Amino acid sequence: MLEKKLKELGAEVVHVGQFDYASVFRERRLRSKQFLQWAQDPRFGNVLALWDSADSIIAGSSYFSEKQQIDEGSIRRHPAEPGAVAMIAEMSGELKEVMPRMVLRRQLERAEAMGYVVDAGFEFEFILLDETDISVREAGFDNLAKFAPDNKCWSGTTAATHAELIRNLEAEILDYDISLFGLGVELGPGCLEATLGATRGLRAADDAAFFRMATQSWARRNDLTASFMPYLGQEYPGIGGHVTLSLKDKATGENQFTSTGGQTNDLARTFIAGMIDIVPECFAMCTSSVNAYRRLAPGSWAPKSLTWAEYTFTTAVRSVPATNDMARLEFRCPPADCNPYLAMALMLGAGLDGIERGLSAPAPAVAAGPDDIPEGAVRFPRDLYGAAHRLSESDNAKRLFGAPFVENFAAACLAEDASLRTAVSSEERRRYLER
Repeated sequence: MLEKKLKELGAEVVHVGQFDYASVFRERRLRSKQFLQWAQDPRFGNVLALWDSADSIIAGSSYFSEKQQIDEGSIRRHPAEPGAVAMIAEMSGELKEVMPRMVLRRQLERAEAMGYVVDAGFEFEFILLDETDISVREAGFDNLAKFAPDNKCWSGTTAATHAELIRNLEAEILDYDISLFGLGVELGPGCLEATLGATRGLRAADDAAFFRMATQSWARRNDLTASFMPYLGQEYPGIGGHVTLSLKDKATGENQFTSTGGQTNDLARTFIAGMIDIVPECFAMCTSSVNAYRRLAPGSWAPKSLTWAEYTFTTAVRSVPATNDMARLEFRCPPADCNPYLAMALMLGAGLDGIERGLSAPAPAVAAGPDDIPEGAVRFPRDLYGAAHRLSESDNAKRLFGAPFVENFAAACLAEDASLRTAVSSEERRRYLER
């Protein structure tokens, strides 16, 4: 079957791998003949589950090549080189339960057992910088050159000025077989936004992960840098990676969030109630870098607790009720550098828990500012250290996502936090050096 698929796609080269906690695609590049040989006993280093974003080991005591399970349905074009395809292979040994894609797979299986299939899509803001991989290092990653510094939010002028660049990036994204709904300019210098089209199950998160890889590699080839860092500094906006999701009836395919009255229906409300109960204590699953918590500073657009309302952009959950198939819920907390598999698993797992337990959501937020925390609401953690500890101590997290994953991922978050505890910024020196 694998050989047939490769022939159908004219594949001469296979990039096979998987996305780790930092959402980096860790791969092997093989000619098709050699890939088919490797696929007879596929193995990959188990360190993918045991290191941080700097490739430093943070867990485990034994490091070896672990058996893999190739997902034949994940195959897609890889336009960075002619005749290439990409494919995902997942851990199938003792560490499979701690890997992001498996965490999401378990929640999708849970949804199916409840009679649902899941359609989802991601929306990413990102910032283009007029820098190369060499120039950012020569500049010490400071005072970086802006791309389109005159950009205004949703500016038709910026879109027209850089139409060729945007069109070329769009072509690259589509050539990765990514479902793309829209691509345009957003708020701030060099800021663009990509809205991915809704796809089924794992494919939605795969699209999101490959989208960021495609965007970053395309930018490098064009002497630019594409940044998904949630907060670059005071001259830039905080940028998000929102998840939009709907539940479909497994038998009929009908959207279960559709409402004849055009308002958020009872099922969507119980789904939201589950998110209200679970997300604050599992927040590290969708916000797992030190920098992402700067996006939660007072006055930012990012919500500080799990609020919801219809159509409102400043709540954590934006309900978009409809009388047709477009009804959906949008999780607006995740930053642009979120792990797509874990962010989607958190939203889905928490929502399904609300349905199973028959929870009731509070009334929609009236004071809808992002800094408003309604009475009784639990504030999100203020930093990664607190979020990691809250996750590791959560019985709900272990119940829903498995103790092995929770323990391993919390350890990775704590290591990430510790890596920057002694780092001092130029802003800190400016404020305190002469005090």
